Amino acid sequence: MAMALSSLRCHRVARVARVAVPLRSILPRGAQLAHRRCLSIQVDPQYPGTAVERLQGIHLRVKTLSKEELSGDWQEVRRRLLWAGGLRDLPDVPPGQGCTAHSFNDDTHCDLTAMLGEVSHNQNDGNIEGIATGNLLGPGIQVASLPELGPGGSWSTCINGCNFEPPQDVAHVQFRSRVAFKLVWCPPVFKKFVLVDDEGEYLAHGEPTGELPNEFWRKRNYELVRGGRYARVAESFKEE
Repeated sequence: MAMALSSLRCHRVARVARVAVPLRSILPRGAQLAHRRCLSIQVDPQYPGTAVERLQGIHLRVKTLSKEELSGDWQEVRRRLLWAGGLRDLPDVPPGQGCTAHSFNDDTHCDLTAMLGEVSHNQNDGNIEGIATGNLLGPGIQVASLPELGPGGSWSTCINGCNFEPPQDVAHVQFRSRVAFKLVWCPPVFKKFVLVDDEGEYLAHGEPTGELPNEFWRKRNYELVRGGRYARVAESFKEE
């Protein structure tokens, strides 16, 4: 009986609560916590797949990243970006099982997306240009996501289509989610990058050293955002 009650959906548990029976008397502790989380979860009406609490936590972490911290060796900078985004550094696990070796290391896997758990298993139905139909990411998201940032999961999703308005990329179309931050390499030399939020506003920047992603990928990263909201800061960026 306890197992059945613990698996009730939020609205079913809420119906029980209205009869003035204390939750602690009928539900195990784990189900009580899940119920409270269901009642308090924040919803983004425009992009309801967004894990709002998690996105806010990511922004707080990004604010702690100094320009100096983002200008060290690229491998360490990338680990800090993963941490800020709520992702584990898992370079050696197989693709599809939580591998994050590709994150921020090419032209397109440069969106940090925080999505609710129930949408993390959404698949691409063919509406995102350049992305394979299906594109099931949910199992890997569960493995790689750090739990302390709140409900849902994180992933470095593809930016293809983000130059349209509204954006037509994986985050906004497949997951119906905002991006917590996007990494964009700055023209014309593509040695500095900026992090921008879902509206394209500045969050942070760095000029890393060491073995950067190939210059071809850095240039193409900018080409994928050019013409849209996410290119503005990179195009006009001048360090103070």
